[in-house]
Amino acid sequence: MTPEPAPAADPDAPEFPPTLREVMLRPRWLGMLALCLVVAGVFAWLLQWQLARAIDTDPLPEGVTENVRPIAEVVEPGAYLAGPYVGQRVDVEGVWDPDDFLVVTERANDGAEGAWVTGRLVTEAGDSLAVAIGWAEDPGAAEDAIAELEAAATGETVALTGRVISDEGPAVATGDDPYEMTRMSPAALLGQWTGVTGDVYRVYFTSMDPTGGIADAGLVAISSAAPEESGSVNWLNLFYAAEWAIFAGFSFYLWYRLAKDAWEREVEEFTGVDPDEDA
Repeated sequence: MTPEPAPAADPDAPEFPPTLREVMLRPRWLGMLALCLVVAGVFAWLLQWQLARAIDTDPLPEGVTENVRPIAEVVEPGAYLAGPYVGQRVDVEGVWDPDDFLVVTERANDGAEGAWVTGRLVTEAGDSLAVAIGWAEDPGAAEDAIAELEAAATGETVALTGRVISDEGPAVATGDDPYEMTRMSPAALLGQWTGVTGDVYRVYFTSMDPTGGIADAGLVAISSAAPEESGSVNWLNLFYAAEWAIFAGFSFYLWYRLAKDAWEREVEEFTGVDPDEDA
């Protein structure tokens, strides 16, 4: 029996397997590289954005928070307080609402725990500002002080100096009184204020005058020290920037790994090894 002739070799078949470089220069993988460049560009932009916020190239001068400024120059009603201005000393004028003096408990003052007497000051523009007026040794003394302040709040304009501080956020009451407040939160106070019209400040104000400008009700001035100077580097933002750099580098590694896998598959097929065959 005459043996069948061996199939003729394909004249167009390559003599050697492709190199990794040849595979990477194919249109498919060049297109993938272009896509990776776009993705890496987005990551690079995010990296730059984080770096711009990680390093303060123009920090405020030391002690600037101790210079008394009008509150309108520091924060607007409804706006968040910028980080450099937390604890800024400001002056403000307004009228007390006699129905909105409230107690905030669990407030420490020079190491002693007591309560704050707070009030709603209505500015000339009609905006409401939560004010921590003074400290009392217990809630009972704070309620007695409120009675005196309510009687003295007859509508005259008062001028106060103090610090603006960011909202502490409301907290759920844990005691028997569902209306008890343990955090200085304008949002929580707003829920108990009456007849509020106009805008409300998100920040609160700690007064240096425990009389509120209207009556000596036996309150102690709230101890409110100057804020500590923060560094010029925000390490959290710097960490995020490093993450974006890693992501950008990984996009190129992913392209390289996929192209190399495709090249290794072609080499195995060239040598007669089925790349899909289980080992």
